[in-house]
Parts: sequence; structure tokens; C-alpha cells
Amino acid sequence: MKLVIRGGTLVTMDSERRVVRGDLIIQGGHIVEVGDAAIVDRATEILDATDCIVLPGLVQAHTHLCQTLCRGRADDLPLLEWLRERIWPHESALDEKSMRASARLAAAELLLGGTTAILDMGSVHETDALIDAIGHTGLRAVVGKAMMDMGDGVPRRLREETARSLDESDELAARYTGAFDGRIRYAYAPRFVLSCTEGLLSEVAARVKQGLRAHTHASEQAAEIEIVRRERGSDNIAYFSKLGLDGPGVTLAHCVHATNDEQALLASRGTHVTHCPSSNLKLGSGIAPIAEMLERGINVALGFDGAPCNNTMDGFAEMRLAALLQKGLKGPTVLPATQALELATLSGARALGLEREIGSLEVGKRADVIIVDPRKVHSTPNFDCASTLVYSIQRHDVRDVLVDGRVLVRNGALTELTGLVVEEVISVAETEARRIVGW
Repeated sequence: MKLVIRGGTLVTMDSERRVVRGDLIIQGGHIVEVGDAAIVDRATEILDATDCIVLPGLVQAHTHLCQTLCRGRADDLPLLEWLRERIWPHESALDEKSMRASARLAAAELLLGGTTAILDMGSVHETDALIDAIGHTGLRAVVGKAMMDMGDGVPRRLREETARSLDESDELAARYTGAFDGRIRYAYAPRFVLSCTEGLLSEVAARVKQGLRAHTHASEQAAEIEIVRRERGSDNIAYFSKLGLDGPGVTLAHCVHATNDEQALLASRGTHVTHCPSSNLKLGSGIAPIAEMLERGINVALGFDGAPCNNTMDGFAEMRLAALLQKGLKGPTVLPATQALELATLSGARALGLEREIGSLEVGKRADVIIVDPRKVHSTPNFDCASTLVYSIQRHDVRDVLVDGRVLVRNGALTELTGLVVEEVISVAETEARRIVGW
């Protein structure tokens, strides 16, 4: 059946960054026309977007859906203590039921806020439950189990044998790549240098060279970097590059303290960076040098990280904060609204390896689309769509959300296609969160 998004302002994010008034025509899960008036027949479903902004779904290129039930239980701690005292014990306690509850709660928040695709790092275990839960909601996701074969303070349940970690990851990659009508892909996810032996990282690098993807953390906080220098004899990003864990198949979260030499490595190898401004501020990690990275041609995407270090999963808030932080550091002309919007859409698609499929409204791409209503007191008047989207729009202004042309949010409410009923999702999440901490 043909679906027509009628009469909206289309922020295409195509190569010319066109903003046009007209119709977006979707058929078979793909965009087939942009801007032209659609011929409507009885087999056509119409979404009226008059006076609304239509844009690509937001992409969050670093998330931890497995941590959602730990929201509000890990405040006011620096990174390493945050991991050892709160996050790792939480992940160790998760079972299949609580993992599903965590993923479903996160998916509901993501979809209602206009995020249609994520790059997610799970925990060491319960990855089947995580992926299955995500897949059934209709979200698009590149997911990987966390890999940890060493580390100070790592609970027994999260510490793996190297060979077992690799074998399990290989099996998951084979099982889920292309699952759920192609909406699920896999990325190997060694957690970070301090939780992975060199042997494990080298084996992941070998898989990347074979065309697979990897997703990890790098250079997030000064204390972490000092330990890496002492134990591995190099900075984080330089160490990854020495092992071959770099290039277009690799996405590194944070990179807050990337040195000039490391930025040059990122640029020359084509490695992606995910900027997580809220998380970096909340953990006291610092402000990543995003303006310099963009000047070097590094692809920078956005991520909100996880609920315990943010504590929301709001793509519009991350866009606004990313732009404002760089302006505060470098001046008001840095990271203009159109570029900030690119970080949250097309750049995110690149970081997931999906730029040929999503990230812009173009003929032939998958129909991952959101409709935003700017007719609110906080976003009126709307003279410039990019400015309105980055600086004024809030996640509650998202009206409709489509993934693969399937309407997952209609008039601000989740549809039955997601399998999510908000009241039930919240109730189960609250029950599971209290159960795993013994309250």
C-alpha cells in the first residue's frame, strides 16, 4: 500500500540540504517521491502534515538500553567508580525478564521522542533477550553484546573467557544480522580498553578487517586514560589504531580527551566518533573537541549513552546541547543548526554503516521518518526549520514516527505495531527495577 505524508515542510538532509514544501510518498517501506504532489487513490493512506516539519528519524549512535532500569541510581560519581559501584553490579543482576523490561522501557521513550535507529552496546549476557525485545518494537538497531575478559572490579558474571566471548559474539552476529526484516544488524562491542585483553581487541580488529562492525568506548575520562597509558603504553585511540581497531567499520564513543595526534588518526582512518554531551557533563568527563574533529573531516554522530548517566534519552536535547557547548568553547558561528541536525541524522547513519539506507529523505532510502508539530508556544514563530528543530523543538512535539514506512507513533501515542502499551511498560519496568535491587 502507498502511504503519503501530505503537505509538510520536508527537511531532506540530502546533499543539497533542501527544505521543500510538498508530499513524501512511501511504498514498500521505501521513499519513492520527495516533494511532488501525490496521486491519491483508495489504496493510499494519508498522514496530513500541514504546518508540520517532516524530517529523517533521529539516530542515536551510542546507547545502553540494558541500563535503563538503573536510572537515578548512579548519580554524582566519576566514570570508574560509576562503573564499579553502580553499573557493573546492575548489569550483573539482570536476568532475561529484567533485560526485556529495560529494553522495552527504553524503546518506548526512544520512539515517542523521534529516535528511529540506535547503535547499542548490551551487557555481557542476556543479549538474545535484548535484541528480541528491541526487534519486536519496530526500532532499527545495530546491537552487540559487551565483551569483557579482564578488569579491576568486574563482577564474576561479567568477566568472560576470551575464546567464549568471541565465540558467543560470532554466534550472535550470524544469528541476528538482517533479523526482523533487516532492521537488526550486529556490531562487536568490546567495552573499553581496561576491560579487554589485547588478544580480545586484536581478534575484534581482525573481524572488522573482514567487513564486520565494532563499537566501543575511548578516551572518556582522564583517570581512565592515565591507567591505559600506564598499562598499555599508549593513549586509547592510538592503542586501538596500533591493533587495527579503526576505520569506517569502527565507532568510538566519547573521545573527550582525544589528542591532536589521535584526531589525525581518526581523520586519516575514517573512524567514526559519537559525541555524548549530556553524559560527558554528568560524569564530569569534560567536553569533547567536536569543532576541531569536524574541521578535520571526522564523522561525528550523537548519542545519549545510558539512562544512569544522562538521565533521559532525548535526541533533541542532545542536539541542542552539542551545538551550545561548542559555541561556548569556540564562538557563536561554530556548529550551526543545520550541521547539528546532520550529526543527529545522516552522521548517525554513517556511524551505523547505514548511510545508504537512512539518515535523509531521498528516493530509494528506507522510510524512517518523523513528523514534528512546531505550532507550540516554545517554537513559534518558525522562520527557519533547522533552527527550530535544534533550539526550540522538544521531544514531546514529535507527532508521528515511521520506521520502514510502518507507523509506530501516531498523534503522539505508540501504535499496536510496537507491541508497547505505555502503562504496562512502566509498571513492569518499575517492578523489575525494584526486584533486581531487592526493594
